[in-house]
Amino acid sequence: MSKETTIVGVAALIIGFLIGVMVGGKFMAGSKAPAGQAAIQQGSAGMPNPGQSAARIAELEQLVAKDPKNLQAWITLGNDYFDSNQAQKSVQAYGKALELDPNNANVLTDQGVMFRALGFYDRALANFDKANKLDPKHLQSLFNTGIVYAVDLKQPAKAKAVFEALLQKDQTSDLARQAREMLQQLPAGK
Repeated sequence: MSKETTIVGVAALIIGFLIGVMVGGKFMAGSKAPAGQAAIQQGSAGMPNPGQSAARIAELEQLVAKDPKNLQAWITLGNDYFDSNQAQKSVQAYGKALELDPNNANVLTDQGVMFRALGFYDRALANFDKANKLDPKHLQSLFNTGIVYAVDLKQPAKAKAVFEALLQKDQTSDLARQAREMLQQLPAGK
């Protein structure tokens, strides 16, 4: 696999995640926040600068220490660790969120991305698979599965099958466009 293919695959994964974050942020902004979570959601409106991010992480760490059952705080903390390239801490925060809501396809997928960043491809695939089984329309988890097979595990046949499955479910989204691009970059005949 060429260096360009790897770069495109990683870029596609990041772009897909960012789209998911933006869509998820709009969804969360439209929902009524439980008491104590207004600051969390207000802070997630834009990408914080590193100083703001560190301060918000510190606030969230204090919040979950006081209220360990605060699902949204754990998710936001996981997202902030994700955004600040703290993969291990992100995995742990998402793990706490999944203890509270084990069937959250978005959190499973985000944690899977962090497992991938840590090199735990089997755990990433398990998360993506569970997310997709919980929500068969969860295209991001399916796309991420294809990326792991194509880029990390160098299994183009499995990647092709995953990207084609995504295209059977959707032809028009940005993820569908990215899946088509990935299919074009996979080696032929494997």
